[in-house]
Amino acid sequence: MHLMLLPCIHRIALLFLFCAATLAAAAEPEPWPEWRAPLLAKLTDELKDADAAVARSPYTVVLLSRRGDLHLFLGHFPEAVADFEKMIALDPAEDAPHWRLGIAYYFDGQFAKSARQFEKYHAYDGHDRENGIWKFLAQARADGLEKARAEMLTYTQFDREPFPTLYEMFAGQRTPDEVLAEIERKGLSDDHRALFFGHYYAGLGEAVLGHRARAIALVRQAVEDPEARGAGYMWQVARLHWERLRAEEAAAK
Repeated sequence: MHLMLLPCIHRIALLFLFCAATLAAAAEPEPWPEWRAPLLAKLTDELKDADAAVARSPYTVVLLSRRGDLHLFLGHFPEAVADFEKMIALDPAEDAPHWRLGIAYYFDGQFAKSARQFEKYHAYDGHDRENGIWKFLAQARADGLEKARAEMLTYTQFDREPFPTLYEMFAGQRTPDEVLAEIERKGLSDDHRALFFGHYYAGLGEAVLGHRARAIALVRQAVEDPEARGAGYMWQVARLHWERLRAEEAAAK
């Protein structure tokens, strides 16, 4: 097989996966009808405005940034990558801090590029374990679990709860259930931000271990938390991740 065909074939495979998932889930009720459809409609309207703004000023980094975010939230991953890469082409100083591009690469199936983008961010901010988790997740998809664990980024300072414990989980030193128990032990169960990240990344930890049903349940728990819903960039990313896991589960049936 010619190597130049691989990126195209990968995208065809991803398209097939989501088409298969759509057909498999057709008989299931759409999740969260009370807020999901209005959210997607709102994002679609905002994207139309962003398209118009970029058309008027195609070399404005802040406009490309906003449109890239909207493309990402709507699942338009190649378009998000294109807008974020254009930002960097216009202003190379945007490259190292651009963790959002790393996430867009991840969802677009460009796992090696994703891992590399998070490595760049680590040089920019060496304290953020969440960034290190994403580097691990991308590298695990690109190079396998063993190599990803062997090459996890090193952190020496505390950042925020519950990420030190979560990082140990991805390193294979704790189970997802132990992470959730630690959140409760530390009295963080009423901290909706900590609980959101705990459920989200514990779910991704289960996904790494191949426990798809448990992963879906935990990520869904993060997304449907009424205190977290719609709040912050990573809630949108968690929603996308839940939809990806659900699609993979439907396609595997």
